[in-house]
Amino acid sequence: MLVLTRRPGESIVVGQNVIITVIEIKGGQVRIGIDAPREVQVHREEVYEQVRQENIAAVASSKQAKEALGDKRAET
Repeated sequence: MLVLTRRPGESIVVGQNVIITVIEIKGGQVRIGIDAPREVQVHREEVYEQVRQENIAAVASSKQAKEALGDKRAET
């Protein structure tokens, strides 16, 4: 893990088109702003994990439905 120190108003550039800026530091919280292209998904970690789990469940459900219908493509 790369650890960087930034002050409010300072930024970090990720790749060529994602800019993360420290907006405010108050108590134990840091507010950040993220400037990224629309095609780049940006989620809080807990939201990303929930979406990932729901996608895994949907794939499993789809495979079960195909198997129940006798669809041979479910095996691949």
